[in-house]
Amino acid sequence: MSTYCFSSINPQNYVPHELHRLERAWTETNCYVDVWIEILNTKGLDPAACLSMVLAVDFDGDQWTFFKPPHEDLFELYGVDVQELNVWRTLIENTIEQLSRGRLVLAETDAFYLPDTSGTDYRTKHTKTTIGIQEIDLKNQTLGYFHNAGYYRLSGEDFVKLLRIDSPNDPTHMPFFAEFIRFDRLTHRNSKELAAISKTLAKKHWERRPRTNPIRQFTPRFLRDVEALKAEGLASFHAYAFATLRQIGAAFELAGYYLSWLGQHGQLSHTGMVLESERISTTTKSLLMKTARAVNTKREVELTPMLDELSISWDSLMIALHQEFT
Repeated sequence: MSTYCFSSINPQNYVPHELHRLERAWTETNCYVDVWIEILNTKGLDPAACLSMVLAVDFDGDQWTFFKPPHEDLFELYGVDVQELNVWRTLIENTIEQLSRGRLVLAETDAFYLPDTSGTDYRTKHTKTTIGIQEIDLKNQTLGYFHNAGYYRLSGEDFVKLLRIDSPNDPTHMPFFAEFIRFDRLTHRNSKELAAISKTLAKKHWERRPRTNPIRQFTPRFLRDVEALKAEGLASFHAYAFATLRQIGAAFELAGYYLSWLGQHGQLSHTGMVLESERISTTTKSLLMKTARAVNTKREVELTPMLDELSISWDSLMIALHQEFT
């Protein structure tokens, strides 16, 4: 018998939110944002409203901000309450307890055992990623979960290894980190009200923006890093790109989507900022591909002009946001 939070979901019939459609430049952003987009979508809530945190992304030395919707924003917008799950028994026992109470569980797990990552991490390398567990069948060893751009089901050995059923008390394992999501105060607001609340949150995040242009700060470090990556190879580049270029590009694609959504609901007066956000996103995607070729061939490639374009677009976007919020 299955224990689930919402209802039993068939992965074959699941339709992802439009932010995860293939025509987008960055079909996946980062695991935490992606899982929230699909959870909110499944609950009939508009995930666009919680995306304003991307306006504050910054260059942090060896990475760009790994942006996440703040828990307080989720509660203010939707009445969704997120709390840490104390995994004091086994993850599966604590998860079944929460699912039976109508609470979905977010857990940091190993993508090595997630079949939806086939072609990247599945059965090839161990990487940390967040999934939203919404259904467990202990008897048949199946688990239904939100991850990246959709909803999936795993079973058998993947079930056993992912949840450490065969080694629950192994002292060499770090305890799982998990959260649970309460929906008992869920609020379905109309689009106009939701957009008005969201714009207030957007101003809060914009006020936390970097004090200086982060792309200009990133440029000299990036150019040095590329030379080092040529010696290290594509595997190192892919990890580097996820921490840097992918977070830039995905953040500003979401920014463009979010600002367009605000405009559609009468909360934005400057349409140019949508174009600037999209320009940052698409230019970053081109920069990623050009850099990958440079790392692979070890050839000299001129990357500075594209970085200059990104800097100019960031300045233009922030000027427009200043006009909007002051």
